[in-house]
Amino acid sequence: MGNPSAAVQPPDLAYLPPLPRGAPPEIGLIGCGGITEVHLRAYRQAGWPVTALCDLDAKAAEARRKGFYPRARVTTDHHEILANPAIGVVDIATHPEARGPLIEDALRAGKHVLSQKPFVTDLEEGERLADLADELGLLLAVNQNARWAPHFAYLREAARGGLIGCPIGVHAAVHWDHSWVENSPFNEIEALILYDFGIHWFDFIATVMQGQEPRRVYASSRRTPYQTAKPPLLAQAVVEYDHAQATLVFDGNTPAATWDATVITGEQGIVRSEGVDIKHQSVRVSTARGVAKPRLKGKWFPDGFRGAMGELLQAIEQGRQPSHNARDNLASLELCFAAVESANTGRAVVPGSIRRLPKQSNA
Repeated sequence: MGNPSAAVQPPDLAYLPPLPRGAPPEIGLIGCGGITEVHLRAYRQAGWPVTALCDLDAKAAEARRKGFYPRARVTTDHHEILANPAIGVVDIATHPEARGPLIEDALRAGKHVLSQKPFVTDLEEGERLADLADELGLLLAVNQNARWAPHFAYLREAARGGLIGCPIGVHAAVHWDHSWVENSPFNEIEALILYDFGIHWFDFIATVMQGQEPRRVYASSRRTPYQTAKPPLLAQAVVEYDHAQATLVFDGNTPAATWDATVITGEQGIVRSEGVDIKHQSVRVSTARGVAKPRLKGKWFPDGFRGAMGELLQAIEQGRQPSHNARDNLASLELCFAAVESANTGRAVVPGSIRRLPKQSNA
C-alpha cells in the first residue's frame, strides 16, 4: 500500500513542448501586437525560420523584425505573405474580429495555420473553417499555449495517464491582477475574464475531462468596489458532469499580491500546482504510494508558445492532426460561451446550446 506521506520518485511524463525532427517550413506572422513578442521569442529560441511579418501598422511589424528576425520581410498586406510559395505555415495573431477571413484566405492559399486564441466568436464559423482545412488537406490549430505551460502539461499528462484514476474534479483558483487592461484594447472586451482570459482554463478542463460529457455550466461575474477597468474582474464558473465536477474562480483585481492553484482529483490520487505567478509553480502528485515533487523545466512564457507551434510543425511532419486542432478547440469554446451566457442570465446553460459569444452585461 505504501506510505501516503512518504517522498517518492516523480513520474516521468511527456510534458515538454513537442518539436519537429527535421527543418520546418518557413513561417509568416500576420498581426504583430504585444503578445507576438512571446511568439517570436519562442520561435527564435527553437531556431524556426520566420521570414515575413505583416501588420496594418508598419511600425509594429518593423519593430518585431528588428527585435527578432532582422532578415524577415515586412508588409502591411497579408496577401504578400500568402503569395509566397516558400512560406508553409502562417501564425495569425490578430484580434478575433479580423481573424476568421484571414484564416480562410491562408487556407485557400495552401498554408497551414496557427490561429490565436480564442479561436472564433461563432461556433458555426469555427466548424466551417475546420471543414475547409480538412477539405483542402491542411492543418488548422489554435494557439492554446497554456497546454504546454509546464505545470498545466504535467498535471494533464498525470491525469490522462491514469496516475490518479478517473478524474472526478478539476478545480482552479486564479488570483491575478488585471488592472493593466484599463489602458489597452482589452478594456473593451466585455467578457474579458470568462472569455479572453478564461478560455485557457476552460480548455484545460476540456482536455483533462476528455471523454466525459459536460452537462451544465453555471457562472457569474461582478465588478470589484475599487476597480477602474471597464469589464467585471471577478468571475466564477462551475461545470457539471454525470459523475464529476469542475470549478473556476477568477479574482482579477488583486493589486497587492497574486497567487493561483490548480487541483485534479481522482479515486487513486490528487495532482496539484500552486504559485505566485506563471514563472513560479510547484507541483505535487499524491497517491497511496506517497508524494512526488517533480522539478519541472521551462516556463509558460515562452515555452507554451513553443509548444503550440511545435505541435503543429510536428503534426505537419508526421501527417496527422495536431492535438490542438480547431475542431478539438470548439469543445473548449462551448464551455466558455455557456459560461458567459450563464453570467448574463443567472441560469445554468447546456454547453453547445450557445453558438455565438454572448454580449456580456457588465454587472
